[in-house]
Formats: sequence, C-alpha cells, structure tokens
Amino acid sequence: MTTSTGSGLRDYIRTADDSAYVDAAAAETPRSRIVELYGPLGEARRRAPVHHQKQAELIGVEDYRKQEAFNKVSFSCALSYETCQQALADDRMSSKFWLDTIGHVWGRTIIGMDGSEHRRHRGLITQAFTRRSLDRWQETAILPAVHGLIDRFERSGSADLYREFTLLFPVYIITEMMGLPYEDIQRFNTWAGETIAVFYDHDRAMEASRNLENYLSPLIEERRGGHGEDLITLLANAELDGSRLDTIEIVSFLRLLLPAGGETTARSTASLLLGLLQNQDQLDALIADRSLLPQTIEEGLRWEPPLSSINRIALEDFELGGVQIAEGTVLEISIGAANRDDTRWQDADAFDIFREKKPHITFAWGPHACLGTHLARSEMSAALTGLFDRLPGLRLDPETGHEARVQGIGLRAPNKVPVVFDAR
Repeated sequence: MTTSTGSGLRDYIRTADDSAYVDAAAAETPRSRIVELYGPLGEARRRAPVHHQKQAELIGVEDYRKQEAFNKVSFSCALSYETCQQALADDRMSSKFWLDTIGHVWGRTIIGMDGSEHRRHRGLITQAFTRRSLDRWQETAILPAVHGLIDRFERSGSADLYREFTLLFPVYIITEMMGLPYEDIQRFNTWAGETIAVFYDHDRAMEASRNLENYLSPLIEERRGGHGEDLITLLANAELDGSRLDTIEIVSFLRLLLPAGGETTARSTASLLLGLLQNQDQLDALIADRSLLPQTIEEGLRWEPPLSSINRIALEDFELGGVQIAEGTVLEISIGAANRDDTRWQDADAFDIFREKKPHITFAWGPHACLGTHLARSEMSAALTGLFDRLPGLRLDPETGHEARVQGIGLRAPNKVPVVFDAR
C-alpha cells in the first residue's frame, strides 16, 4: 500500500489516468447547459426581493430535482443581498431540509444540522482544520497537486484548463489530505462524484454511497488512536467535552467532502480563470502585481459562485423583505442573485477585480458559514500562482475561446476554459 505524500503525489499525478472522473464530472445535462441565469433573476429581484416561486420557475425552466420531498412543500426564493444574508443568519430558518432530500444518500451531514447538534459537529470537525494543518497541507497536498497537473501540459502550448486542471486539482488535494493510498484514489473520486447524482439518478448515488461507507469505515477504525496528521486520523481522534465523532459521523462528513469542497473549489477556480481571460487587461494587471490576488479571488467568488442557491425551511411564520413566509416553506436563498444585487455593487454583472471591496455570501453567512473558506482560498491562490508562473503568455484560445461560457442552474461552471501560452 503506497500512501501519497508531497513530492510522491506530484509524481503520481503526472501519469495518473483520471479521464473517467473528468468525463463524468464534466458531463453536461439540460440543466447544466443553462447560461442565462442572472438576467432573469436580476429582473425578478428588482420587482421584489422575495418571490413565492422556485428559482427555476423565475428563469422559466423545469426543476430538475425529482425527490418526493420537493413535491410536498411550498417554495419561495430570496434574491436580494439583504434578504439572503438575513435568512442565512436567522435561526427560524432550518437546514434540516437537506436531510429530507439527500440524507439517505449522504448521511446525517453537518450541512443538515441545527442548534446544539450542529455546534457539536462543527466544534469537532474544525479541530482538524487548524492553521498548522492548513500550512502542512499547503506543502504536502496543494502545491504538489497544482504542479503535478501543470507538468502534464506545460510543454504543449495549449490546454483546456477546466478539464485538464481545475476539475482535478482539488480532488487530489482532498485525497492527499485524507492520506489515501495511490491505488485507491481513482475509485474514491468516482464514488464521491457519483453521490451528486442523488438529484437525478438515485440508484447510482445510493450504490456509490454504500461503496464509500464500506471503504472508509475500516480506514477510520484503523486510524483511531493513531498519531498521523492526515484528515481521517485527526477527525477520528478529535474530542470536545468528552465527545467524539463516531465512525458513521466521520463517513458522512468525508462523503460530503469531495462534492461540497472539491467540486465547489474546482468550479470557482474555473469561473475565475474565465473571467480573467475574458478581461485581458485585468489578467495582465494581476500577473504584473500579485498583491492583487486576494481581491481577485474575492471578485471571482462574488461574480460566479459555484452553487447558485441553497435551501432553508421555515420553522415558523415570519416576514422577510416585506413578504410573509409561512411555516414549512422551503426558501431558496439565491446566492448568485444576491452577489449581483445592483443596489449593493455598481455594475454588478461585470467582472471587475478593482471594484470596491464588500463581503459576498458565496461561503454563506451565520452559523452555517463554510468552515473550509481558508482552505478554498489557499487552493485558488496556489492554482493561479502556479499557472501564471509556469505558463508565460497565458491567454484565451483565439480559435475556441468565444465558445467558453459559465453555465448551469444549480452548480455553475464554464463549459471549457481553452487557453494558449508559450510552451517551454
């Protein structure tokens, strides 16, 4: 059994066959091809900050989510920055709807918990994401993953950065953080990716979920009481007020990690790259002055969040943005529309790394704010730095670049990021 470590990970990535994962992750569906999202949502937001409709209905398409739970409830949609931020922080809005829709596949995950249960899980899980751990993963996982992938195409003079880079680098980072053996990486990635099919291929998602549990459970038990610095060992040995995570709780978190952590970082990075490549003056400014990198990342996250909306369910009747929300209503919080609220940002639909700095809600807000924000920003920073350092003359492919666009209604990402550069 060979476990990935640092330079060994880079060597492994250079020759790894991850084409099956890429083909599955990049596969298009009718919903993923939807391009025009923010125009219709912006028009709806200017009419009212909250609507008694689903986000899909507001843009005139059919909802792709087929689970029975979606047919048993009424929906509303929050579109303004103010109402979305308020809903995310309001304890009258519960995350439990996640468990009603995907809990049977992903398990009882932290994203579907509230109150003391959520605080316990978050307190235990955050023990694995310390500054010390993040610094170590920067050297052993993030940089080797970034450079191992660039090694593959650096000499070619062209690449599709979506398929050949952004879809893959967070995946290898996560498997390195977990300390998975090389020979298991591809099947783990395949199973984890297939759990996302819960919304349209229930049987495939359930089978993948069972495979993950059967694979991860023995690893967790094996590492309890150990002194390793991998994520599984850290989670297995975390303790808070005498409480520990049991094996199923850890499996549920790890099962969520690739879709919620890897997929989102991959999509965010791809959209950010496309925004820069479509605005060559901003790209040139960033390459010349890397101190602009933090604000560039924030603008990319604001401009195209990887997840356009998240759901909460009302625990009681209350008013939001002057609109009555009835108990039991599922509120779609449109992160994408909120991040383009033109009462908060001037020319909000434009990609502009020089705009006035204001917080966005791509990582949510309140008690459920994403606990992986520092890791995601570190990954994106390393990815852009590696590409700029090693691909001189980086620019959008003049022949196919016009075909590139960010698309999707739920998950958002470019269909491609074709580039050319000066081959070494």
